[in-house]
Amino acid sequence: MASLLIRSIRYLVTCDDKDQLLEDVDLYCEDGFIRQIGPHLDITADRTIDASHMLCYPGLVNTHHHLYQVFSRNLPQVQNMELFDWLKTLYEIWKNLDEDVIRLSSLTGMGELMKHGCTTCFDHHYVFPTHAGDLIGAQFAAADTLGIRMYASRGSMDLSVKDGGLPPDSVVQTVDEIMTDSARLIEKYHDTSYGAMHRIALAPCSPFSVSAELLRQSAILARQYGVRLHTHLCETKDEENFMLQREGIRPLEYMERLGWTGSDVWFAHGIHFNDEELRVLAKTGTGVAHCPISNMKLSSGIARIPEMLELGVPVGLAVDGSASNDGSSLMEELRVAFLLHRLNASRRAPTGYDVLKMATRGSARLLGRDDIGQLAVGKCADLFMIDSRRLELVGSCFDPKSVLGTVGVRGPVDYTVVHGRVTVAQGHLMTVDEERLAVAKAYGLALDNFCTVLYNAGSTTKEAAEANDPYKACQESEANKFIKAPPSLDHRYMHEDIGSGLLPIAELGRLAGVPTPITDAHVTLSEAMMGRDYHAEGVNLEKMGLDGKTIEQVLDYVTRG
Repeated sequence: MASLLIRSIRYLVTCDDKDQLLEDVDLYCEDGFIRQIGPHLDITADRTIDASHMLCYPGLVNTHHHLYQVFSRNLPQVQNMELFDWLKTLYEIWKNLDEDVIRLSSLTGMGELMKHGCTTCFDHHYVFPTHAGDLIGAQFAAADTLGIRMYASRGSMDLSVKDGGLPPDSVVQTVDEIMTDSARLIEKYHDTSYGAMHRIALAPCSPFSVSAELLRQSAILARQYGVRLHTHLCETKDEENFMLQREGIRPLEYMERLGWTGSDVWFAHGIHFNDEELRVLAKTGTGVAHCPISNMKLSSGIARIPEMLELGVPVGLAVDGSASNDGSSLMEELRVAFLLHRLNASRRAPTGYDVLKMATRGSARLLGRDDIGQLAVGKCADLFMIDSRRLELVGSCFDPKSVLGTVGVRGPVDYTVVHGRVTVAQGHLMTVDEERLAVAKAYGLALDNFCTVLYNAGSTTKEAAEANDPYKACQESEANKFIKAPPSLDHRYMHEDIGSGLLPIAELGRLAGVPTPITDAHVTLSEAMMGRDYHAEGVNLEKMGLDGKTIEQVLDYVTRG
């Protein structure tokens, strides 16, 4: 069983039932779960991390996203639009989605989430173009590659423009098609076990893009299988007016009549609830995913989060889609939420720690999980750590529980751990070879990750490759057990790997306009240590015959000669 020991944590913010803040403690996890927390634990582990300067927090839990939107960020034609016009414009792009786009956008969006302390991602995918492939399967594969905990949804739309909805005909399906595929995905992916890495929810898009029958059948099917329900609701005044004109009632009453309230239901946004509707949410235990940045960018409004928290409405935090957020950082949402409600509600606003709990315990509650969202013995080993010596944190650690909301952290975290596995270290993804894969993507290539390459070469075990942990893969390499370290740095292990391995990646990245700062740093530092010019003597663009060529010319050269 894989084990991890984190030593001498400066401050451990547990978000547990007692809201404990622990100082100078160790945390030991084994087989994905926290086994011990305490000072100076007398124990050894497969891997040990010195956390003497670290602030440690439960992994953030994202409760609403649209990963497919990653490649439609910052489009100039939609920057000043509100939701309905924004959707109508972007559907003309999104109707061309396919399995490869979903895989790459999921890798990008979830990678960004994880680099900023998020360990569980819920994604609301509802665009299923005809013949697009296995889109949800592609998302789970991407999540497994990264090592993030994935809660996917089988979203849906059955009202196109011709039926009075917003989406084009090519991305809607019949109720029967949706129900059949929903059952298939639940049976294939939904894992009810404690600590599950894969779960499924049913998530019709919104009242203005789905029929009453689809909502009704989704609720019935979800309860048959014991899965949760999710949709957009009360996001804009346009939606409210749409429902009043079409159904003669407000959105929440409409959803109530169709069986869409209860502790197994949560809504995205929930901005325009009135007083009575807030009481209904509290009474029924129906939750709300708060998306502050998206709500502001689309001019949708400010959700009544202080009142919701006072009434006991379950509330979690979310980034929403990358096209309505233009980012995928739940850490940023945390500070924005704190500041937004301070501005709007003053003394009634949630504290920095309240917002942290919203992004951890609160979000876990929305997803129906009690195994994540806190750091306690028996819970999943999902956490992130930040070096307290960072410049932006100097003089700010008087209240570690609130600092992420009040001061905030701008860059990637130092460590992210998911189910006991280090997935981010020193701000970089450990489960994918970021720069190499980014260069490959620029050339339209989908490469295997580092662990798979090692396994295919016969250099590590199948178990290590499937775990997708480079540290473990190297440890279990049979070759590494017998190869001795070189007697000096002046050795072919250095010269060949730098000049023929790293330099070509950096050179191809430069040609494609893809930054490779880590690779560049390795090459430059090695040049300084060795007194050699690897840029000149190594495999550069000129020696590859690619100097001055375009990406298209490079691909033609490689494939045709």
